[in-house]
Amino acid sequence: MILTAIFFYLFSGIAIASAFMVISSRNPVHSVLFLILAFVNAACLFIMAGAEFLGLLLIVVYVGAVAVLFLFVVMMLDVDFAELRRGYLQYMPVGALVGLIVLAELLMVVGGWVTSPTATGSVASPIPDMADVSNIEAIGNVLYTRYVYFFQLAGLILLVAMVGAIVLTLRHKENVRRQDINVQVARDPKTAIEVRKVESGKGI
Repeated sequence: MILTAIFFYLFSGIAIASAFMVISSRNPVHSVLFLILAFVNAACLFIMAGAEFLGLLLIVVYVGAVAVLFLFVVMMLDVDFAELRRGYLQYMPVGALVGLIVLAELLMVVGGWVTSPTATGSVASPIPDMADVSNIEAIGNVLYTRYVYFFQLAGLILLVAMVGAIVLTLRHKENVRRQDINVQVARDPKTAIEVRKVESGKGI
């Protein structure tokens, strides 16, 4: 029990510190690296809480794809961050409103936990007939049986979004040679090959 508490406070402290460094670092590359560290520690907390599916999902999706892609974009693109910071004051009221809402929600959660700490333990299990299976197996049974159509619809929407992003970012340049399969298939050896007779001792 003591070892579990030590690991909990260790992962929580590192996650909070790295989250603070994300918003306080001046270098955007350092911010992304601290964000990856925060994701890893949050995944460890999920695994300790018994939600191993969420922990692995956080590692595979957010750390392995989103954060690394964001780091790649920040490092490869020449982004003028000084230009982006010029108009940030106009977004301060909206940011302050969102921050107050998040703070109120956190205070409500902490207040509910302090007033009735046993309230979370009295909640019934959402899948009472699957108490003997793991977290990942239970989510898979529900996702691919009861919500299979919604799952397929979400995959279709992501596919359309991916194709749309490729189409929007595709740029045709005039002086760039591109492959034309029809021209390649219709090539004639007489026009594609030029045979030259070279005399002995002379080059082309």
